[in-house]
Amino acid sequence: MSTNRSVLRRTVLLGAAAVLAPLAMLFPGGSTRRQRAPFQGVNFAHRGLHTRDRAVPENSLEAFRLAARAGYGIELDVRLTRDGQVVVFHDNDLKRLCGVDKRVDELDWAELQKLKLCGSEEGIPLFSDALDVIRGRGPLIVELKNGPRNRELCEKTYALLERYRGDVCIESFSPFIVGWFRLHARDLLRGQLATLSRDYIKDGFKLPTAFLLSHCLLNFIGRPQFIAYRIGYRPPTVRLAELFGALRFGWTSHEPRNEKGRDGVIFEFYKPRVKFK
Repeated sequence: MSTNRSVLRRTVLLGAAAVLAPLAMLFPGGSTRRQRAPFQGVNFAHRGLHTRDRAVPENSLEAFRLAARAGYGIELDVRLTRDGQVVVFHDNDLKRLCGVDKRVDELDWAELQKLKLCGSEEGIPLFSDALDVIRGRGPLIVELKNGPRNRELCEKTYALLERYRGDVCIESFSPFIVGWFRLHARDLLRGQLATLSRDYIKDGFKLPTAFLLSHCLLNFIGRPQFIAYRIGYRPPTVRLAELFGALRFGWTSHEPRNEKGRDGVIFEFYKPRVKFK
């Protein structure tokens, strides 16, 4: 009889561990009302208030001026140049926006200054110049792009943000970047960017990694306080993390109806209301 009880006890413990382990992997971090308040119910201009015809290029100072003037929140992307400058630019390479078949991190800042965005007069901005233009006129989401020098990018981005007077949070597709901010900047709201497995696979990830990322099962690394998920289907694990307290952000919206059920919306190519809650 005692042997049966021992087997039953082990079975129950193993079953509990099988249930609790995934929960521990996806559980989000907690946030205070003060941390959440500037970002809840806000529409964020994706890479600034750029235009579909590229007359106002994405991630340009003019796009940030227009968004800040209109009172929108702003989302932008940062990465490093070869000589360690933090610039605002989305893609790994310069081909789509500048017509140059080089990676951003293959060129020094002096070389990048000579390039123009989408054939306009707008150049690639330094992150510090973008902050000077925005000047705290709306809440800011800073996406740190994953790369080979993530620690350096985190350190330099945070150093600039420490001097910035305005509401700001960070996000990244890399759980390790989110994890760096969890360890070194706990007062800064942090978010995990995520999308469906097929999108990660298109970017070269193997299926197991794509599955973990798309289902937010690496949340234990960064304990994100919000999840910014691609608009559309969200896996049950993501919805569970939201139920456990993660703020619900969506990207990239092209119509106002995407505000429903979300705490924040990253939009482009239309002009929604500034706040929806």
